[in-house]
Amino acid sequence: MELAAEPVVYQKLLPWEPSLELEEEEEEEEETSEVLVPNPWRHQDSSRNKAGGLSGTWARVMAALLLLAVGCSLAVRQLQNPGSSTGSLGSVAPPPGGHSHGPGVYHHGAIISPAVTCSHLGRELLVAGGNVVDAGVAAALCLAVVHPHATGLGATFWGLFHDSSSGNSTALTSGPAQTLAPGLGLPTALPTLHLLHARFGRLPWPRLLVGPTTLAQEGFLVDTALARALAARGTEGLCPLLCHADGTPLDAGARATNPQLAAVLRRASLAPTSDLAGDALLSRLAGDLGLQVPSAGPRPTLEPAQQLPVPQGILFTTPSPSAGPELLALLEAALHSGVPIPDPCPPFLQTAVSPESSALAAVDSSGSVLLLTSSLNCSFGSAHLSPSTGVLLSNLVAKSTASAWACPLILRGSLDDTEADVLGLVASGTPDVARAMTHTILRHLAAGPPTQAQHQGQQEPTQHPNTCGRGTLLQVAAHAEHAHVSSVPHDCCPFQGF
Repeated sequence: MELAAEPVVYQKLLPWEPSLELEEEEEEEEETSEVLVPNPWRHQDSSRNKAGGLSGTWARVMAALLLLAVGCSLAVRQLQNPGSSTGSLGSVAPPPGGHSHGPGVYHHGAIISPAVTCSHLGRELLVAGGNVVDAGVAAALCLAVVHPHATGLGATFWGLFHDSSSGNSTALTSGPAQTLAPGLGLPTALPTLHLLHARFGRLPWPRLLVGPTTLAQEGFLVDTALARALAARGTEGLCPLLCHADGTPLDAGARATNPQLAAVLRRASLAPTSDLAGDALLSRLAGDLGLQVPSAGPRPTLEPAQQLPVPQGILFTTPSPSAGPELLALLEAALHSGVPIPDPCPPFLQTAVSPESSALAAVDSSGSVLLLTSSLNCSFGSAHLSPSTGVLLSNLVAKSTASAWACPLILRGSLDDTEADVLGLVASGTPDVARAMTHTILRHLAAGPPTQAQHQGQQEPTQHPNTCGRGTLLQVAAHAEHAHVSSVPHDCCPFQGF
C-alpha cells in the first residue's frame, strides 16, 4: 500500500548576519520574494562582502543544500513507490485536492507488454506526444530485441486498432504465410509494422526505432521469461547470441547484445515505404542463405475489422486465418442460446508444437486502442539464427496450421456515442485462446457497465487465475476519461502509463 506523500511547505530561509541585522530588518519586511540560491554569475554589491557577509553566504549555501537534500529525498521516495515484482507502475499519491487512482488507472494513456523495458519505452513515446500506435509499434520492436523466443523481426503479426476520433476499427494482417526456404517462413514484421504506423502513427518512423536499436547495440538484460525459455530449449543454433562463452545459455540478469540486429533496425529506420522497410532485412537474409531476394515480398494489409453487434455495443476482431471468426461464432452462438458456454478451458488439443506468441496492448483515455499479437510459431521459431542480421526466422510457413493464437477483440459501447466505453482483450500462449476469451467477454457483457469505483478496484479481467492454465490475457479499457490496464495472471505483464 502506498503512503500518501505529505505536502512540502517551502519557507524563506534567511541567514543571520549580526553586523547587518539592524540594517536588513526593515529591508526584509518590505521584501515580497528573494532568490533562495544567489546566481553565481550575477555581480554582487561589494558593500555586502564586509564583516558578516561570509557567514551570510555560508548560511545561504547551507539552506540551499538542505532544500536540495529534501527534494532529492522526496524524488527517491516517489521513484521507489511499491509496485509489482515485474515493474508495473501504479498511480502515485495525488496532489492536495486531487483524486487517487488504483494500480493500472491513468489520466492520459497506458501500455502493457510482457517486458518492463518495452512497456517503459512505449510510455516514453506517449509522453513525447505519440499516440497508441506509436507506443505499440515501438514496444513490439523492443520485444523483437529482448524476447527472441516469442517474437521478432521474423515473426508474423496480427493487430487491431480502434480510432476513437472516427469510431472505426481496423485489422492488421501480415498477409498469407510464405516460405523463404524449406522450413523457414518469410519475415513480415518490418513491412507490417511500418504499414500500420504510416497509416495511423503520429511521431516520425525513425523515432520509434531509436529505443529498440539502442537496446540491440548496447545490450539488454535477459529477463526471467527469456532465461526460462533458453533453459527449456537449450542453445543449439542460438550461439553466440544467447550463450555464454562456454556454450551454456544466458541466465536471468546476464547482458546480451545483438549488433547485427541493431544494424538492420538502423537501415529500416531510413526506409520511406513498407516495402523498403522489409528489404532492409530480406536482402541480408537472402545473402546468408545463398538465395535471390524473393520477387514477391510480404503483403501486409489493413482492412475493416470483422464485427458482431451485441446489445451492449459492437464487437470487433481480426479476419481469417486468425481465430477472430471462430471467436465471433462462439460468442454469437452463446448469446443466441442464452445458455452459458461449456467449460472455457477444456483439455488442450494434443499438438506436436504448442504455439509460442507475444501480445501487447495500448490505450488512451479518449478510447483509442491498439492490440498486437505476434508469433514465431514455437519457442525460438525455426532456431535458425541469421548471422548477418541477428534475426531468428519462424517456422510458420504456408502449410502451418491457422493462427489460432491470434484473436484480438475490441468492444465499443456505442458507435453513436463518442464517449462510450471501449474494452480491448488480447491473449497469447494458449492454443484454445478463442474459447477462453469468449468466456471472458461473456462475463463482461453479463456484468453490465462497470462503475468508476469498480474499474479502479479491478485487478484482473476474470476470476480465473490464468487463461486456461497457461498463457496471458491482457485487458485495456477507456472509461470515464481514464485509461485502464490489467492482466491475467495478475502482474504477469508490466504496465506503465501517465
